[in-house]
Amino acid sequence: MSRAGRAAERLTDAADARLPVVEGGSLLRKAFPEHWSFFLGEIALYSLIVLVLTGVWLTFFFQPEMREVVYAGSYVPLDGVRMSAAFDSTLRISFDVRGGLLMRQTHHWAALVFIAAIGLHMLRIFFTGAFRRPRELNWVIGVTLFMLSLAEGFAGYSLPDDLLSGTGLRIAQGIMTSIPVAGTYAAFFVFGGEAPGHEIITRLYPAHILLLPGAIVALVTVHLILVFHLKHTQWRGPGRTNRNVRGKPLFPHFTTTSAGLSLTVFGVLVLLAGIAQINPVWTYGPYRPDQVSTGSQPDWYVGFLEGALRLAPPWETTVAGHTFMWNVLLPAVVLPGLLFAVLYAYPFAEQRLTGEWRRERHLCDRPRERPVRTGLGVAGTVWYGVLLLAGANDILGQTFRVSVNVLTWVFRIALVVAPVLAFLITRWLCRALTAAEAERLAEGVPTGDISQNVSGGYEGGHEPVETFRPGAPRRPLTGARTGTPARTPRAPERPDR
Repeated sequence: MSRAGRAAERLTDAADARLPVVEGGSLLRKAFPEHWSFFLGEIALYSLIVLVLTGVWLTFFFQPEMREVVYAGSYVPLDGVRMSAAFDSTLRISFDVRGGLLMRQTHHWAALVFIAAIGLHMLRIFFTGAFRRPRELNWVIGVTLFMLSLAEGFAGYSLPDDLLSGTGLRIAQGIMTSIPVAGTYAAFFVFGGEAPGHEIITRLYPAHILLLPGAIVALVTVHLILVFHLKHTQWRGPGRTNRNVRGKPLFPHFTTTSAGLSLTVFGVLVLLAGIAQINPVWTYGPYRPDQVSTGSQPDWYVGFLEGALRLAPPWETTVAGHTFMWNVLLPAVVLPGLLFAVLYAYPFAEQRLTGEWRRERHLCDRPRERPVRTGLGVAGTVWYGVLLLAGANDILGQTFRVSVNVLTWVFRIALVVAPVLAFLITRWLCRALTAAEAERLAEGVPTGDISQNVSGGYEGGHEPVETFRPGAPRRPLTGARTGTPARTPRAPERPDR
């Protein structure tokens, strides 16, 4: 061995005695699937990195105080207006700090993309059954991350203390007070007195920059550790089993792809911040309890709560001088609680009902192969969409010249009927697609050629199936009609259900 080789060996031995260098070689060869849907979680991760970087920058200039000041900055329409120090510093970041508006808008766009990516990532996991054993804990972590992200987004949205975010905080205070017995005490504690109080921004700030981000980063770290430990799920196909993962190795192929994706995410977020205005707080003005901005809408991720509040009938009950506001408690407290309870419990319930909890599952289901689960997922998505649209019923009414009362009743009916129809239609489509696929595998692909047989009849020509979508079966499905099967490798996994 040459002198350079011996030196490299000694250096490797010295490093391995202190760091997992040799053991890390297997980690660098870990395979990652190549399908585009597996990158949704990475988009969320890189959006989180942008959030942290821009958030740290913004903390140097933002003042989380509610003391009253007189504005004397560059935005002339608000010159001489009394406002909180929080709103004053937000305007200063937007107009007087170099690059401040770009950083503010990048931060806001990153928050929206982060929550959207988490939601889409969870939908991918749900529809493909990637929450099954042994990944139930990762699903629970994902749901918790989504819930914490909603709280983190709302906290950041409320910090500027403008008229729009102040209206949202006033709604939050009303939701708190709707909770029997403890609600009033909770609202007084959070706001430091009657709304708007004098402490809410000061208390939201450490939660937004320290407590909630710390919890999110910790859960993301545990989530990634579990992904590496449990290995990725993958689509069925030749050579893919419950015991292996086929795809790009972590280094250098997947690392290069992921680095390119990270730069794309960074670039798109900055581009959006530069060309697409978002949350122009100067047009709303400072928050005042006696004012509400016309057409005020929250960010999309809490729009479903706004819609639920608008659709709830005016139900109230007075008992012994105490009023129970069911029109606020049910849509804004009970409904979200039930929603997240269902999300937490679903993996365990489905596996018990199907008997799949007895063995590990590392291969993804195609949505069409699980018509009931897919129908439930589409029904839930439609239900969420109805609530989201209902949260903008005033905007829709003004835009399309339709009565808000009429729209409210349309959305109330749709909230009950649309998910049921979505479930039935989706289940039927899944079964129809599976049947069509079975026929295609059994009989082959039509060539367009027509020939006459010995009995005088005509037959269409077929050829074996040679192209397949990711995860598609490669042999006739159970119950397929008799015919010439495609001359392709047999799938290593069970027949489709």
